[in-house]
Amino acid sequence: MAPSPVLRLVDAVTIPVPDLNEGLRFYRDQLGHQLLWRNDDIGQAGLQLPDSTTEIVLSTDVGYAPAWLVASLDEALDHIPAAGGQVVDQPRTIPVGRLAVVADPFGNRLVLLDLSEGRYVTNAAHEVVGVVRSPSGPTTVNEREPHRN
Repeated sequence: MAPSPVLRLVDAVTIPVPDLNEGLRFYRDQLGHQLLWRNDDIGQAGLQLPDSTTEIVLSTDVGYAPAWLVASLDEALDHIPAAGGQVVDQPRTIPVGRLAVVADPFGNRLVLLDLSEGRYVTNAAHEVVGVVRSPSGPTTVNEREPHRN
């Protein structure tokens, strides 16, 4: 029997920008992507892809990468090395959960993300004002509101 899939969906694609305002002028104002959230404390802003739950995340200090949502970061970090991959960057806490970087046996880096702390909550200006958890525990891939991380 095949194992349950580790990678659930692409939660976000991070795009590096030199400045959030410059990035927003291009991706929001010129390309038409709606601002979902902005967190100046970490130098990131999330934009909506209209036909997907995947977000564009503009970042002033993170390189270009997709972020793969996993149900459990700990289970993924056990499974991937056992399958022949390796952990590249150990787990770290981020405002909405935990993140780690792994590599497959071919050298491809995968950013893994769990949303164990919840999703960003924003004010009317789309500024992050907190994180909200699901009442039933960690946020799952089906819970996309009030505002996606």
